Amino acid sequence: MESRNFLRFLAISLSVSLVLFFTWVHLPYAPQPNTTTDLLYCSTNSPWCTSKNRFQSINKPSTADNILEKPPNPKHHKVHNHESDTPHHPLDPLTISEINRVRTILKSHALFRSSSPFAFHSVVLEEPDKTLVLQWKKGDSLLPRKAAVVARVAGKSHVLTVDITTGEVAVQETGSRSGYPTMTIEDMTSSTWAPLSNADFNRTIIQRGVDLQDLACLPISLGWFGESEENRRLIKVQCYSMEGTANFYMRPIEGLTVLLDMDSKEVVEISDKGRDIPIPKAANTDYRYSAQKINPEMMFVNPISIEQPKGPSFTVEDEHLVKWANWEFHLKPDPRAGVIVSRAKVRDPDSGEMRDVMYKGFTSELFVPYMDPTDAWNAYYMDGVFAAGDGTPYVRSHMVCVFERYAGDIGWRHSESPITGMEIREVRPKVTLVVRMAASVANYDYIVDWEFQTDGLIRIKVGLSGILMVKGTSYVNTNQVPGQQNLYGTLLSENVIGVIHDHYITFYLDMDIDGSDNSFVEVNIKKQKTPPGESPRRSYLKAIRNVAKTEKDAQIQFKLYDPSEFHVVNPMKRTRVGNPVGYKVVPAGTAASLLDHDDPPQKRGAFTNNQIWVTPYNRSEQWAGGLFVYQSQGEDTLAVWSERDRPIENKDIVLWYTLGFHHVPCQEDFPIMPTVSSSFDLKPVNFFESNPILRIPPNVEKDLPVCKPAASA
Repeated sequence: MESRNFLRFLAISLSVSLVLFFTWVHLPYAPQPNTTTDLLYCSTNSPWCTSKNRFQSINKPSTADNILEKPPNPKHHKVHNHESDTPHHPLDPLTISEINRVRTILKSHALFRSSSPFAFHSVVLEEPDKTLVLQWKKGDSLLPRKAAVVARVAGKSHVLTVDITTGEVAVQETGSRSGYPTMTIEDMTSSTWAPLSNADFNRTIIQRGVDLQDLACLPISLGWFGESEENRRLIKVQCYSMEGTANFYMRPIEGLTVLLDMDSKEVVEISDKGRDIPIPKAANTDYRYSAQKINPEMMFVNPISIEQPKGPSFTVEDEHLVKWANWEFHLKPDPRAGVIVSRAKVRDPDSGEMRDVMYKGFTSELFVPYMDPTDAWNAYYMDGVFAAGDGTPYVRSHMVCVFERYAGDIGWRHSESPITGMEIREVRPKVTLVVRMAASVANYDYIVDWEFQTDGLIRIKVGLSGILMVKGTSYVNTNQVPGQQNLYGTLLSENVIGVIHDHYITFYLDMDIDGSDNSFVEVNIKKQKTPPGESPRRSYLKAIRNVAKTEKDAQIQFKLYDPSEFHVVNPMKRTRVGNPVGYKVVPAGTAASLLDHDDPPQKRGAFTNNQIWVTPYNRSEQWAGGLFVYQSQGEDTLAVWSERDRPIENKDIVLWYTLGFHHVPCQEDFPIMPTVSSSFDLKPVNFFESNPILRIPPNVEKDLPVCKPAASA
């Protein structure tokens, strides 16, 4: 029974944090030591051990400029010099000069003046009070600029607010919450080479038959599984062989896991329980086009191009204010959320006024539990300006992309029936504006789209791609597997098992429908019986509206045969016929967590216990897994906050939606997965007086190329 002692339980609870989204670089090899004994002790051979096989060399300065290499500039994209950036809007992110100012202020603060080691885990704008932002108009003086800082000093976590103008520093009370801040880039990179300073680790690698020059190690989030893991900032490191392939994820050194102290870089424990399991072969694992053998019988599509003869229809003012068609919103990159959409407004086609839809929306949390319970497992590009662990600002180029999309979809259409005698055929194209952020979180790639439509709908879409997290096995065919043995996944190739897992992406949606005070309404669709003799029909459907009074009324688990619609309405604003204006959530990606609520991963991921939550607005409640999510015990999550059962009727409320995926791997996922996507919609419901795109003009022949039959048809 080989599956009993492989990896420690691999349950990843990751914040979608840009500290993880960096590009690994395989460095040139250094000369090899003369003897095996020399090789085992990196303290005496540091240059070789840390550069021969490392993605990043510790001999390189640990500045963000080296860690985050700038990608080539996209075609037609002008390089922007951020040195002279100034904020124009109260929600604009911190500039380079502001981050430098924060760094200078904090280095003179008593907390940082000692010789104790420190690191800045987050330096972002502390957004002004919502009421002040709502009152602010372009041309007004900018609201006071402050920075929210999460730092570790001498092994303790601190939350601080820095007034950039006055230099005042306020240290916030963090209480007795468990967990640690999200990892820095330096934490991640140092964790890849730290095990090489341990002779036992190097000896184990060589005994496994892996040349150190082919070794690749990656840090994997630990979670929390008991008191033995308290008071130490720990991380698991898993290792792979890069020999013969760029896709080292498919060549795990099975059963080998290193537990590392991130503060001291000390190897706490080495678990090596898979010596009888071969490392999967490199054959057929490389996903690069240059490595593929192309079947001459394959038919490929011709290149396709979509043009905008008159140029794009959107503008970006002051670097962050996006205007397109009838939409306007503030957009900024964020080191943890990826991208934040704020102050989203849509123009009313009747009154011409810009109407509030959403104050703020972003990806709050990512939870990916793996199901192996064995031991151990024409676009506009927007740059992000962030702070490295030492407070130095750096630029993450082309992090967010804004573009228009037309895929041949129809906005609305009608052709009149010939029996009416009216020759009417009307159709409108559906052109949308997409805000896209693609994040590489180790092996997986997440593509997050915010898509705005002219009919007032916002579609939020998540695509999953990249490479599976796999485990090694001695099996090369399913006929070798004993009938009662649970592989915890699917045999994808010889000696490779893709482990069953879930993906949960939780979104924070501060809806402000024509103002901040809104209500959540569950519109339950119930079957009704027709009275005897009244109709030949036996039954019909009735919509029953239930206004949520408190938080527990709005804790929603989807039920296929007890369906509902979920509306956020402004009860004080009504249409001319009396309906409250609102938006509704149109669910999709409805996979729900099936784990026990007292299972350690689910305690931390308790925000996935429901698909929808509604809470009163509280500026301290933004991260569904808690501010200090790493190694937390789950006592500061959305599920805990919502247990207070606070009033939410006609209040400033936040809706939380979790998009869920169950993933049972299949051979088509090997060696790299085709993208799987799902989305949910925020759709107007009695928000407009009529179809808001009724007056949009049709495209005519002079506007766009006309489809013509192919010559060979």
